[in-house]
Amino acid sequence: MDRVKMLLSVPQDKSEAKTAASGLAPMKPVIEMKDVELSLGAGASRVHILRGVSLAIKAGEAIGLVGPSGSGKSTLLMTAAGLERPDSGSVTITGEEITRLSEDSLATFRGKKIGIVFQAFHLISTMTALENVAVPLELAGEADAFERAAAELTAVGLGARLDHYPGQLSGGEQQRVALARALAPRPAILVADEPTGNLDETTGGEIIDLLFALKRDRGMTLLLVTHDLDLAERCDRIIRLKSGHVVEERASRLAAG
Repeated sequence: MDRVKMLLSVPQDKSEAKTAASGLAPMKPVIEMKDVELSLGAGASRVHILRGVSLAIKAGEAIGLVGPSGSGKSTLLMTAAGLERPDSGSVTITGEEITRLSEDSLATFRGKKIGIVFQAFHLISTMTALENVAVPLELAGEADAFERAAAELTAVGLGARLDHYPGQLSGGEQQRVALARALAPRPAILVADEPTGNLDETTGGEIIDLLFALKRDRGMTLLLVTHDLDLAERCDRIIRLKSGHVVEERASRLAAG
């Protein structure tokens, strides 16, 4: 907690230093977690996953979440995305404390603000690539759902595969559909949980290059869970978890260099 307070109170770059010198209030984090505790399961099988987690992430940052299996990094990601509710503490996204929202309000907020990419693609097998991307937009009331879906699929290199079903697509192509679906609502935040875990090294590298290029072009904030430390070093900062605690926060080699 002291580490997070220090990060928030000391200017971290030239733009923040200029803001501090001018007397203007610093920009609020786009993601802020304070003293988050979370347990899963019930009774004797209940497991304490997150333990007093506090962190702050600036708009446009790319964050690599690393740690051993069972450290809580995927649960932290899902909590930041509003898919898990903490037992205590607060989670604030783009100024909205999502821990106070009803389930319906949270779902609406998440659908507009947060794009989610999972290791498993979670595509509907009976729907085409275009439908997999467009239908969530249509259900959210977007009038131009299919036009936007086609544009996003084109942006991820699948403009010629709109009418193909998941079973007709390679693993890399299916993950591109999942990425297009996450990007279609034009979210401010993109979270990705081991997005290349089901892909071979070459295909996974292509997906990651695409992910970072789209993040950069659109100015999104990225939270990325990975076991690959080289991949984490492509982010701006690395947050390491162990046994549900944040044990390290540091600039990546790329950012430091």
